[in-house]
Amino acid sequence: MDSADVVIVGSGHGGAQAAIALRQQGFAGSILVLGRDPEPPYERPPLSKEYLAREKPFERILIRPPAFWDERAITLRPGAAVVGIDPAARTVKLAGGGEVGYGKLIWSAGGDPRRLSCPGADLAGIHAVRDKADADRIMAELDNGAKRVVVVGGGYIGLEAAAVLTKLGCRVTLVEALPRVLARVAGEALSAFYQDYHRARGVDLRLDAAVERIESENGWVRRVVLADGETVDCDMVIVGIGIVPAAGPLIAAGASGANGVDVDEYCRTVLEDVYAIGDCAAHANPWADGAVIRIESVQNANDMATTVAKHITGTEEPYRAFPWFWSNQYDLRLQTAGLSIGHDATVVRGDPAEAKFSVIYLKEGRVIALDCVNATKDYVQGRKLIEARAAPDPAALADAAVPLKELL
Repeated sequence: MDSADVVIVGSGHGGAQAAIALRQQGFAGSILVLGRDPEPPYERPPLSKEYLAREKPFERILIRPPAFWDERAITLRPGAAVVGIDPAARTVKLAGGGEVGYGKLIWSAGGDPRRLSCPGADLAGIHAVRDKADADRIMAELDNGAKRVVVVGGGYIGLEAAAVLTKLGCRVTLVEALPRVLARVAGEALSAFYQDYHRARGVDLRLDAAVERIESENGWVRRVVLADGETVDCDMVIVGIGIVPAAGPLIAAGASGANGVDVDEYCRTVLEDVYAIGDCAAHANPWADGAVIRIESVQNANDMATTVAKHITGTEEPYRAFPWFWSNQYDLRLQTAGLSIGHDATVVRGDPAEAKFSVIYLKEGRVIALDCVNATKDYVQGRKLIEARAAPDPAALADAAVPLKELL
């Protein structure tokens, strides 16, 4: 049976960073990264942006060049899916048979795309955008003449895909079940701005629109039928309605968690010497007033990985990383600082009509988050307001002529 001092399950951002950080912290033991993806570690955000638009080849989205891993004695095993854990024996079970022993286990398996549950949801021509294979299939169908695309889901993945496909000349219909896009992650002002921006560029945006079923011709998707009976003809459907945390083997082995797997301030599960990081890890976040949440971002995955690497090598630094996020759509650069969870007021700073503005989120008068569209200065200075738990005058926050740094 193979074994390693540290076994990392998942070769995305969190898993790759865990291996890198272990070596940076001076860890000299053996490291094995088991990734169900057949490719070496690569960046995921470009899949719905630059990679899909063919602005970046695959080699440019690799997290590190191939030689990097060999030089640091980090063993990668692509195409190795873990389906079970035996915490007593300290082994993981691989799909197709075989086991791997571990001294410490870092679970960074991320999540699986949430699927539609309507009739026709398994037809050919329906895609997620979660890994390179997904994006490659989409590009192949575009090359084969697909021009009419229905995007289901008005979150960041759906909006980014709609923007790229529109730029590629596709006729895009975006279907969102809620009354506005980004409803779960942003305030109404930002939602309204993105809705108008996409519509102005030709996206047929349908809100409050549920998918009833998907119909085919010769086994291939050809139309989406909405709950109100309207039919949208298409050559392809892209589904971006969130993820299901890939934590099943951990929970089956005795870990706790209702939405992902619960971890403590050092990213430890209740299983001995088993950590969990990234999209699947539910933790009490200090920037959300201690609420237990999962954060699906590169920042969270990378910073959790560093916390674990330090803990394994003897440095106990609780996970307190500041949360941030970004999204590129058309010529828009959105930068988010903090978490808007539980906000009770918003301030719009700047003019959305000029596509350069910020939405500032307040809770009991304190600045807790910002969404900055083409407003990098606000993002940099506003972050300091959040870190200081500042409570400036809302009128001053709204005055774009007043630098945010002056409100500290």
